[in-house]
Amino acid sequence: MIEIERKFLVKDTIHEVIALIRPHQIIQAYLVNEKSKSVRVRIMDEKAFLTIKSDMIGITRKEYEYEIPVIEALSLIKSFGLKSLKKKRYKLEFRSKTWEIDVFEGALQGLILAEIELDSEDEKFDVPEWVDEEVTFKPEFLNARLINRL
Repeated sequence: MIEIERKFLVKDTIHEVIALIRPHQIIQAYLVNEKSKSVRVRIMDEKAFLTIKSDMIGITRKEYEYEIPVIEALSLIKSFGLKSLKKKRYKLEFRSKTWEIDVFEGALQGLILAEIELDSEDEKFDVPEWVDEEVTFKPEFLNARLINRL
């Protein structure tokens, strides 16, 4: 599977936009966290996933995701003593595209990022007024890097 996405910082006005949206609760940790690849465990609400991602070429990378039992995800995190990143994810439709807004918690509190998945690297899309600076090409905003701040 191919993932093509762009990532942006978000203005504080987003709180007004997402106030009535029920967020997904996300806990995620990394079993492998290298520049060329990552293996992530994610618990989202009552489901869990194991995700393998390749290095990015442009804004494209390979992604393989498998649902696993939540009890196994929790066991992996505990057994390997993994740091866990926590965030609330809000999904918002804007002009026929889905934006995922991540509001980070804990040590990353105050950071809000928005992502949009695209069908091609050169796909045109409308940018909502609450979107700020694009950080797609700033690796420090990858979740795999953000977890190192914990």
